[in-house]
Amino acid sequence: MPSKYPILKPSEIVQFLEKYGFKFIKQKGSHMKFFNGYKTVIIPNHNEIAKGTLKSILNQADIDISTLLDYLHN
Repeated sequence: MPSKYPILKPSEIVQFLEKYGFKFIKQKGSHMKFFNGYKTVIIPNHNEIAKGTLKSILNQADIDISTLLDYLHN
């Protein structure tokens, strides 16, 4: 059974999070910090974001995978 989590570039995840109110705060090394007033999300600035890392990012942001998939398909 294939994973429902896609492999994405950091820029795609950043655009998605910004749409949902997250703002860039700072970067330390290759890790970018975003904040929406309630939640903090750390995104590694690598070539690709692994499926498990994406799952962790969505958990940190308290956003469901179906919301991300809808965003990607529109």
